[in-house]
This record gives sequence, structure tokens and C-alpha cells, in this order.
Amino acid sequence: MTSARNDRDAKTEIVNLMLRDNRVTAGFRTALFDATQREGLSVNEYVLHAAAEKLLKSGQDFPGVFNAGDLGKTNPSSV
Repeated sequence: MTSARNDRDAKTEIVNLMLRDNRVTAGFRTALFDATQREGLSVNEYVLHAAAEKLLKSGQDFPGVFNAGDLGKTNPSSV
């Protein structure tokens, strides 16, 4: 029981995600900013939603990041 709890706690521990040195074309950046404004999200939130949806589709499990229904509200892949 303790091992299962430790595994769950390790999966839900809050950690930093550092992304840097990313360069994109001006057109991609404009499209990204337009999409985030339409969805009412920050660029970081939008990118995390898109990554989470892709991870879910590939069968990955990551508890504790989003609330129920969060990933169904926006569809970053439709942009």
C-alpha cells in the first residue's frame, strides 16, 4: 500500500517545466497568439493543453494536472 501511494505521490508532485531556446516563424507565432486569444488562454496554457491532448491520445496517464473537463473545452489541434 505504501508503495502504491509513493508512486501516486511521485506522479502528482508539482515540478517546473523549463522550455527555452524555441524559435518559430513569425507566421506561426501570429497564428499561436491569435488562437490563444480566441480560447482565452496564455500561450503556456495553450501549449500545455495541446501536449496533454496528444499524450492522452497516445494512452499516457498524468493525474493531477487538469481538472475534470479541462481538456474537452478547448481543441488546440483544430487551429
